Amino acid sequence: MNVVEACPNSQTTMVTPVQLFITFVLLVLSLADDNKLKHKPASKPVRLFTDEDLKRHDGSEDGHPIYMAIKGVVFDVTKGKEFYGKDGPYNALVGKDCTRAVAKMSLEPADLTSDTTGLTEEQLQSLESVFEGTYKTKYPIVGYTAIRILNQDGSPNEDFKPEDQPHFNIRDEF
Repeated sequence: MNVVEACPNSQTTMVTPVQLFITFVLLVLSLADDNKLKHKPASKPVRLFTDEDLKRHDGSEDGHPIYMAIKGVVFDVTKGKEFYGKDGPYNALVGKDCTRAVAKMSLEPADLTSDTTGLTEEQLQSLESVFEGTYKTKYPIVGYTAIRILNQDGSPNEDFKPEDQPHFNIRDEF
């Protein structure tokens, strides 16, 4: 069936269904492009990990994600399970905030903590380099510990914005 369109000079022009369909598709695509530019993603809640939450992700259970925290940022290191999994060489680092161990390049039990007290300037620079250059670029951020979201006095850190963190995503793991 053809659609008839009236023109100002009173002549009629036939528009085929194919032309009408193509026009419709082009209109929809142009509106979709405009919509993409204006769309602002909905903000997702921040996942706050307790020490117990992190311990459950220590690589001991097959099929469970493996998490480790550095500087209060929880990374999903599951894709590196040959290093972080149950028998991996860096398994001691997972299931906890191991900021001090990363700064010192240590696997000593005393260093498997978030405490950075007494670290040298060189160790702090090493920590920052590994944090920014390795973990934030390689592994997705799945949440934060209280050390990242709260100030030392327990009040909320007003400057913290999870959406500004690279590779931040929320995933439903269960």
